[in-house]
Amino acid sequence: MCMIDGLRNVLGINQDPEADSYVDDNEEDDIFPGGGQGGSPAPEEAYPTQETAKQHSNKVVNINATTQLQVVLVKPERFDDAAAIADQLNAKRTVVLNLESTNKEVSRRLVDFLSGVAYANNGQIKRVANSTFIITPYNVDIMGDLLDELEEELHIHVRPLTWPIESGVRFKGVYNIYEHNLNLYQPSKQVVTEKVEVDIHTEELDNQIGAQLADKLRGELELIDGVYPEFDKEEYLKGELAPVFFGSALNNFGVQELLDCFVEIAPSPRPVKAEEREVEPEEPKFTGFIFKITANIDPNHRSCIAFCKICSGKFVRNAPYLHVRHGKTMRFSSPTQFMAQRKTTVDEAWAGDIIGLPDNGTFKIGDTLTEGEALHFKGLPSFSPEMFKYIENADPMKQKQLAKGIDQLMDEGVAQLFVNQFNGRKIIGTVGQLQFEVIQYRLLNEYNASCRWEPVSLYKACWVESDDPAELEAFKKRKYQYMAKDREGRDVFLADSGYVLQMAQMDFKHIKFHFTSEF
Repeated sequence: MCMIDGLRNVLGINQDPEADSYVDDNEEDDIFPGGGQGGSPAPEEAYPTQETAKQHSNKVVNINATTQLQVVLVKPERFDDAAAIADQLNAKRTVVLNLESTNKEVSRRLVDFLSGVAYANNGQIKRVANSTFIITPYNVDIMGDLLDELEEELHIHVRPLTWPIESGVRFKGVYNIYEHNLNLYQPSKQVVTEKVEVDIHTEELDNQIGAQLADKLRGELELIDGVYPEFDKEEYLKGELAPVFFGSALNNFGVQELLDCFVEIAPSPRPVKAEEREVEPEEPKFTGFIFKITANIDPNHRSCIAFCKICSGKFVRNAPYLHVRHGKTMRFSSPTQFMAQRKTTVDEAWAGDIIGLPDNGTFKIGDTLTEGEALHFKGLPSFSPEMFKYIENADPMKQKQLAKGIDQLMDEGVAQLFVNQFNGRKIIGTVGQLQFEVIQYRLLNEYNASCRWEPVSLYKACWVESDDPAELEAFKKRKYQYMAKDREGRDVFLADSGYVLQMAQMDFKHIKFHFTSEF
């Protein structure tokens, strides 16, 4: 549900798509003949009289009235209701215009007329649904484009917890909705402004940012409260609600508010499921797993860092810990923690912390460290790539550099490497074109190795296994041109089309086709 849906729920607007039939997509421009602001007015004789307007004033419903802002919902049935609606706009009230039950021709005339009224009042009119418009006075911005996009792209509800005062060169600061304080902007990367406790309904806000901006901020905050639900921590913890903060990391502004709020609302470390059992964070013995590897943290030394999430207990520097996959004991003399570009050596860390461990090829994503217990945490699965290309060496003199670069970059998990068993060529699989460009750039700039890409037509990479070794061998012989190995030596079927994959699944009933690397 996006902002539009939230607006509909708050206002009680019918969401039946069939009710939006009065206007089709091809006629959207006809509703705004003058670009949506102050189009050609309706004929003079069509304007309603005060008497007829009074007869239909019951179509205006006050849904959220305060001394600072009034939002009214109107559902007009005829053009005679236009005068009553215009009166609401002239009174500096925000109007939600619902035309679901209004005649098509009348709808056009109403929007045309009210666009002119909005323009005359320095307001705005915006279409928020096929048959719903929101009209705001000069002191209220029509917000939500960015928030709508977040909801549509991430498929999650949002709730602003800070709100900007103006934007661009006119930017004055943010109001912290969660803590009810004002943070004024100072154009300095070195100075973090102090918070100002202020009641937005008093003249103190006017003294801080000026009367006009204070009026506008009050209106926008009231509109936020009317459109968006209250912030619910439980909904956030369930992953159904995302708080939104406004600020600039470049200017060191608004970041502190985000971090302070996150510390307060974020969940405590939770139990982690291992293959053998569930590990509780309160357990005294240390356990952790490697979830990320970053190559070339220091390009001068070709160093890699393995990031370890501590699942339970206490990590101590130089203490012996078991690397479960290798079955050997390891000590770490220089574990690090990162804050932006700064890294510091730590002596101890606790459950929920993330530390960086020097890696010389020892670790893989999903590796487990314990104080001796044989536990196996599930790593992050590698999903079947969407795009495939052959990678070839563009400089025969740099074969070793290219091989090392590919190995380290693949360890990061940003892409996947498959070796075709038919021709021995290396295939890189990614989820987007940009990753190919990043890999090529990093190979050249970090490893001094040049590569080129050659196209290969593939549909899907599937990891295959079977309880029947004979059938698996028969499958590999029949599909030998499409068989490959991943970096772990597992069998991968490279289907060149959806039809080929479907037929393979039908012909070999006892073979399991997996679309993630962990199964």
